Amino acid sequence: MRSFRLTGASMAVLSALALSACATTGSSSGSDGSSTAPRQREAMAKGLDYAANPDPYPSTYAALPRENMAIVGATVLTGAGQKIENGVVVVTDGRITAVGGAGTAVPAGHRVVDARGRYVTPGVIDVHSHLGVYPSPGVQGMSDGNEATNPNTAQVWAEHSLWPQDPGFNTARAGGVTTLQILPGSANLFGGRGVTVRNVPSITMQGMKFPGAPYGLKMACGENPSRVYGGRNSSPATGMGNVAGYRAAFIAAREYKAKWDKWRETGEGSPPTRNLQLETLAGVLDGSVLIQNHCYRADEMAVMIDIAKEFGYRITAFHHAIEAYKIAPLLAREGICADMWTGWWGFKMEALDGLEANAAIVDAQPNSCAVIHSDDAQLTQRLNQEAAASIAAGRRIGMTIPEERAIAWITLNPARSLGIADQTGSLETGKRADVVIWSADPFSVYARADQVFIDGALTFDRMNPAYQPVSDFELGQPGFGMTAATVDQGAR
Repeated sequence: MRSFRLTGASMAVLSALALSACATTGSSSGSDGSSTAPRQREAMAKGLDYAANPDPYPSTYAALPRENMAIVGATVLTGAGQKIENGVVVVTDGRITAVGGAGTAVPAGHRVVDARGRYVTPGVIDVHSHLGVYPSPGVQGMSDGNEATNPNTAQVWAEHSLWPQDPGFNTARAGGVTTLQILPGSANLFGGRGVTVRNVPSITMQGMKFPGAPYGLKMACGENPSRVYGGRNSSPATGMGNVAGYRAAFIAAREYKAKWDKWRETGEGSPPTRNLQLETLAGVLDGSVLIQNHCYRADEMAVMIDIAKEFGYRITAFHHAIEAYKIAPLLAREGICADMWTGWWGFKMEALDGLEANAAIVDAQPNSCAVIHSDDAQLTQRLNQEAAASIAAGRRIGMTIPEERAIAWITLNPARSLGIADQTGSLETGKRADVVIWSADPFSVYARADQVFIDGALTFDRMNPAYQPVSDFELGQPGFGMTAATVDQGAR
């Protein structure tokens, strides 16, 4: 009976957190400001024009209860290149309103958080996660990350597999992670759309969805697609088969987009028949959907860049990017982020030529975008340590890597990779107050996230069980345990 009451309370709490909506709706005006043709307006009203409602599963994310505060006395790493000793970070209405030294004014009525002897950073952002789509427990019935039924499954969206009760979201938050990109797997040339989420407790996917964050399309090059589909009578079976598959798909997407563009311009005849697969690829072509490309080898990344140029789109990020260090100048010149591990390499042939200093070497290029990611439910809990290992590897080969620069590998650069750097990723005036207070230098193996704030709301406190949420799934499992104080969290 006790377990039943706790579960019900938790459900009620989470329901209260998911009340506000942030829907995106289409406009009925043409690009020149004129009214659209009656036929086109009618089609939009019936949902026939996909561009009229680019986000049919809108975010209902609402910030948790919060208060205005000033975090004082800590060493502040802003994520934007500054290190401030005895710093002050002011948070008002869930936004950063001031960052500075000890002389920074604390507004009247703001609660003062004493962080002397500790470090303050932006919230950690994990750009490559499968939490919720490959959740814990890792059983076949919950394995929803790979639609491995065709080399091109651009029509599927990871958010439609996301299980918000995955306990991994809570453990990631305890590691300082405030935002994640949840991606489908890499079995296919086109694996489907990813979704960017706020790392808050929620009953629904929509309650976690980052309002206004662009979609990303997961593509995969290399061994995975050819291994999965490389049978005697199936394609792709080789690297050249992979490339032919990408090109064929974008040729079809070009034709599809051209038909829609013409119909929207003239309003003549019936609109083209919607095709969910081609809609995603057309979004890549018009820049509304970002390319998140799983790719290990330098030569294959160079080929993917040429494909993008052939069809007129750009790649936002290469994920895993084991050999990014070999083409670091090319990546910087093209404005492509390299989302990397430090210690994962050698587990298959295309991952053989790895360096622990990979991120450090990429970061040394002007205008670079080096990112540390996880792809793992355990590693996401210690991305700060994964970044620290690459710092150490870089220093061993003679590189000078200031901590105030390297913290961007897990904060501001991931935000750039996701297209949300104007909202989060650094402690700068006007941005969302996603903040972590660390017990020590975050690049120390002894550092732990003491407190984690998302939009200025305390979402994790290592010393207070009331701010250590557990999911409804955990509540129903013997051995997890829970205090009454934890249930009361949502009432605050």
